Amino acid sequence: MGKEVVKNIITIGASAGGIAAVSKLLEGFKRGFDAAIFIVLHLARNSTSEIILKQLQRKTSLPCCIPVDGEGIVNGNVYLAPADHHTLLEKGIVMVRKGALENHWRPSIDVLFRSAAAIYTSCVTGIILTGLLDDGTSGMSAIKRSGGLCMVQDPKEAEFPDMPRNVLQNMKVDYTVSVNEMGYILSDLFSRTLCEPIEAPADIKLEASISKRMSSNVNELLELGPLTPFTCPDCGGTLVQVTNDDVSRYRCYTGHTFTEKILENEQVKAVEESIWVAIRLMEERKNLLSTMKTHDLLIKYEKVDRMTLHIERLKQELIDLNKGDE
Repeated sequence: MGKEVVKNIITIGASAGGIAAVSKLLEGFKRGFDAAIFIVLHLARNSTSEIILKQLQRKTSLPCCIPVDGEGIVNGNVYLAPADHHTLLEKGIVMVRKGALENHWRPSIDVLFRSAAAIYTSCVTGIILTGLLDDGTSGMSAIKRSGGLCMVQDPKEAEFPDMPRNVLQNMKVDYTVSVNEMGYILSDLFSRTLCEPIEAPADIKLEASISKRMSSNVNELLELGPLTPFTCPDCGGTLVQVTNDDVSRYRCYTGHTFTEKILENEQVKAVEESIWVAIRLMEERKNLLSTMKTHDLLIKYEKVDRMTLHIERLKQELIDLNKGDE
């Protein structure tokens, strides 16, 4: 058991529509499949992972489990990341950590993929299935840069094509296929080829180490890229721009990580919230002015009209802001 029997590592990431896609994928992995399989599904924090595990187990003869921290990796087993915890890999064991969110997700596809790439390099196959936005793209880049195999669900087949499409837009993948074909392709590859582990890039190993330790220091952060004038939407810390990735990303001292698109979305959200606060304050002032007793009604109504004009302008800014985010 453990690291002596594991030849291949498969990491699977999915989000919206993911349970059905992963279930179909597992149907293609027959007993004796020569790999340990790790799955991250985007789940709500209060999700019951055991219910999803039972659904997946009905679709495969391979043993499925939710790993605990320090559990040995066994060839042919399927490991489903528990809700609200990252799953990471060390040589021969699974690590379960409640670290900082990546792209607002925990478990994060990127965290799993990056940790697998750092340890198992060319013996890793990354698979991205249906989902929204771009979690998994950076992790897939880490696998690619470490010599591993990259496979995505054909976006035309995916219920939500964002995630596979984002991978395809950012790097060259080895296979873009239907979920039904993946098991056959991998079984054939594993029967004919033997991976030869290589040394993972230093920045991938560093980021994986930071996630495992759930901490970093300024010097480590600066090894990943330069400081930026941007602040973390989650904790307010300064962000560095990760420079060696195929995907433009930002990371803060406490570990929160955002792709460029997610960071932009968060900035738009913050601006929108600020505008709504300003509108509320101006509405309150307009209402107060309207009820104030004064002998100079002309000045009073001029102030009310000015407030009304400012409020309408801010509402138009909200409309234009949301148009720009489409």
